[in-house]
Amino acid sequence: MNVLVWQIHGSYLNTLVQSFASAPYRFYLPTKPDKPEGYGGRGPTYSWSPDTVEVPAEEVGDLDLDLVIYQTEKNFFEDTREILTPEQRALPAIYLEHNTPQGRTNEMVHPIDDPGVLLVHVTHFNDLFWDCRETPTRVIDHAVLPSTPKGSYIGEIERGVSLVNDMPRRKRVVGGDVFRRASEEVPLDLFGFDSKEVAGGFGDLPQAEVHERMRAYRFYFNPIRYTSLPLSVLEAMEIGLPVVALATTELVTVIKDGENGFIDTNVDNLVRRMRRLLSDPEEALRIGDAGRRTVRERFGLERFAADWEAAFEEALKLREAVPCASR
Repeated sequence: MNVLVWQIHGSYLNTLVQSFASAPYRFYLPTKPDKPEGYGGRGPTYSWSPDTVEVPAEEVGDLDLDLVIYQTEKNFFEDTREILTPEQRALPAIYLEHNTPQGRTNEMVHPIDDPGVLLVHVTHFNDLFWDCRETPTRVIDHAVLPSTPKGSYIGEIERGVSLVNDMPRRKRVVGGDVFRRASEEVPLDLFGFDSKEVAGGFGDLPQAEVHERMRAYRFYFNPIRYTSLPLSVLEAMEIGLPVVALATTELVTVIKDGENGFIDTNVDNLVRRMRRLLSDPEEALRIGDAGRRTVRERFGLERFAADWEAAFEEALKLREAVPCASR
């Protein structure tokens, strides 16, 4: 199967293509010289499967495609008319929605309203809160690439670490104020895009380097208030880092407080948990081991690939039943 997908949310996309590394799927990533949103191709931050192929945007119309994955409104309403042929726009389609809905609960209407398109949510929380109208939906839980024994938790640095992209711009949504508040009480470092603008920030580094450095920290702190289940939290748990996090959105279904992590809406309580982990490395190791078991049981690649194969099949059947409206 030949699939076109824009390069959005690189960590998720890399996991998706890696999960099909030994399967008969080829993923095409459109590119443009100035690399605007979605057209960055095989970015240097991640490893990619051999069947993840870059193609110049002007050559996309020549591809023999079977399915198109959209991930943003711009993909669905603008990019499709710019780089796809009418025949390609009529192909089976999946809209992969990564984000939580914004606004008042009764106004959270999804922009896609098409009974011939499969809308894939990455969490049940998102599926619950988005009003998807006539568009059929499916939930596919995240997956995490397994770490190697050499990439496992050490915990020797008596500090906490967070990985949050674009904190200066996204501010309260990703808990910039929560991070600052906690960092006044316990030592915290930060990785991620534009993190150098924040005290304690190290910037955007290659994924492998970030994971290598993170495993030496005592714990991982997730300050994010309102977003989909952060893949960085699951990656930290896979490494064996004990996680301290806000009890919001889908994360409450992953972490059981005091068993495989610490979760609360009271930041003062979370700070006390961080201090406990700093003073008790054995407790940190116990919590981290339990978190790793949770990730391997729920967020494995085999289940993820099977879920996506089922989604591809559903999208094909939907398009057979509901021909594409002119777009």
